Amino acid sequence: MRAESSPGGASPGRPQARWNRGWYEKARHTPSPNHGPRPEGARIDLVIVHSISLPPGEYGTGDIERLFTNSLDWDAHPYFDTIRGMEVSSHFVIDRKGALTQFVDCDRRAWHAGRSHFRGRGNCNDDSIGIELEGLEGGCFTEAQYAALARLCRDLARRYPIRFIAGHEHVAPGRKHDPGAGFEWRKIRNKLCDLGWWFPPIY
Repeated sequence: MRAESSPGGASPGRPQARWNRGWYEKARHTPSPNHGPRPEGARIDLVIVHSISLPPGEYGTGDIERLFTNSLDWDAHPYFDTIRGMEVSSHFVIDRKGALTQFVDCDRRAWHAGRSHFRGRGNCNDDSIGIELEGLEGGCFTEAQYAALARLCRDLARRYPIRFIAGHEHVAPGRKHDPGAGFEWRKIRNKLCDLGWWFPPIY
């Protein structure tokens, strides 16, 4: 039986294991209300890597999940007052131990990139997959996170026609700076070099 094309323009015949529509079967699922439809004909060909920690520099607090599910107690920490009322999401979060949580169906538009422009297109949320690494902007990330990110990217490539991977800093330069200087692009490029993706210049 001939395989059907997947959303976003993936090639017919690609294996579809590991996915239940746009939900990744290897992730814990915690649905966020913060998403919407992708524009008709959107080609999902970009992965955007972010970093996040809440409060900044603190890990394992559960506050990232609470932010993405609109259940954060804005009065629980002084920093939260600076983001009070924000409604955001990402498709995935990878914690410091490499555990993976999915918040938004990848066939849907998550709210992670904001005002952005890349490869001649604006509104990068329309045609990208957002992946948050638990970490501090400019800080280092764990080997478990790099391994989990590489596995996820390979499985994304099974379902979607991904051709590019970039940081939030590359799609919103000057406005955003994550994941920052501590993220080792060379390491993730070496893990994924056979996919033929475009990577940010490595200096």
